Amino acid sequence: MLDLLLAEGGGTATTLSRDLPVTRQAVAKHLEVLHRAGMVDARPSGRERIYQVSRAQLERAVAQLSSVTAVWDARLQRIKRIAEAIQRGADEGAAPRD
Repeated sequence: MLDLLLAEGGGTATTLSRDLPVTRQAVAKHLEVLHRAGMVDARPSGRERIYQVSRAQLERAVAQLSSVTAVWDARLQRIKRIAEAIQRGADEGAAPRD
């Protein structure tokens, strides 16, 4: 939904639901969750609300996710090195097969 909002420059629950495989009501609920989380801004337009991605909040979220990714990449690399060391030890200690 964020991708669609970015591509379209914004939209209402009605306009977005035309391009998504869910109902207008589901889109409206999702947009409200995104709005409460600060990921989208909303402004009234008649009986509907026009939603746009909050670029500042999106940039903060991307930065935070990048930080988490870096931490997990380092942890996974450490686990990989440990597993490889264990495997080398097991391979070196294995009896030769005839």
